[in-house]
Amino acid sequence: MDNKRVTELERIANDIRTEVVKSIYRARSGHLGGSLSATDLLTALYFEKMRLKPEEPDWQGRDRFILSKGHAGPALYATLAMRGYFPVKELETLRKIGSKLSGHPACFKTPGVEMTSGSLGHGLSVGLGMRLAGRAKGEDYRVFVLLGDGEIQEGQVWEAAMAAAQFKINNLIAIVDYNRVQLDGTVDEIMEVEPLADKWRAFNWEVLQADGHNLNEILPALDQAIERSQQGPVVIIARTVKGKGVSFMEGKADWHGKVPTEEEFRQALAELDRQDGVS
Repeated sequence: MDNKRVTELERIANDIRTEVVKSIYRARSGHLGGSLSATDLLTALYFEKMRLKPEEPDWQGRDRFILSKGHAGPALYATLAMRGYFPVKELETLRKIGSKLSGHPACFKTPGVEMTSGSLGHGLSVGLGMRLAGRAKGEDYRVFVLLGDGEIQEGQVWEAAMAAAQFKINNLIAIVDYNRVQLDGTVDEIMEVEPLADKWRAFNWEVLQADGHNLNEILPALDQAIERSQQGPVVIIARTVKGKGVSFMEGKADWHGKVPTEEEFRQALAELDRQDGVS
């Protein structure tokens, strides 16, 4: 991909991060760390690789995206708004009574949301079911499932992984947001998941790896995953940073669900403004 397009996508990702910080600060509630770590992945999917019609959210031929790590809903909402599913101004209503934007995504409320999530560990099973249904109907839509690295400590994830390989599910792509930090600390302190790539291979998945903040790695990895998923399930292990883009949030478990003070909010926006369009 040409550098001009990559720079454009980087700017979009930075704008999404800015909207995430603003919406959580206004709501006085929400999950910043995991939202910011997932932003570049969401940008690549929604603005470059997925087949979508924002003006027709239920278009049958669309690719499906499942945010299994539902606490990162603010990042998905900001992405959907900027992609045209609903007005960006609606991000101001995050977590407010009567809003389309609840604390965790709800498919019956928000245009573009495919699965109600929040209780961790379910997304891959739902994605598997969607692809089984698609295959039964002869439809070739792709299903992308974004998993948290703390989330994959859940046994349900591995049951789904085993079943996807057993039934040779095609057009199913999992992406692990591998920021190595979860609610109560680092992943290795809570429940180590390494050797992660070997685990997925042992479950008969094709494994790809990428820097989850470098679009020059993310986009080719998605291309490869889309191609290889014709034969069976593929996972991309995306190395990311919790709180990416805001220096004092990066890599800190404290920022899993913390709300910034006014001073921190202004510092975060200033840092993101300086990074606009800078890879």
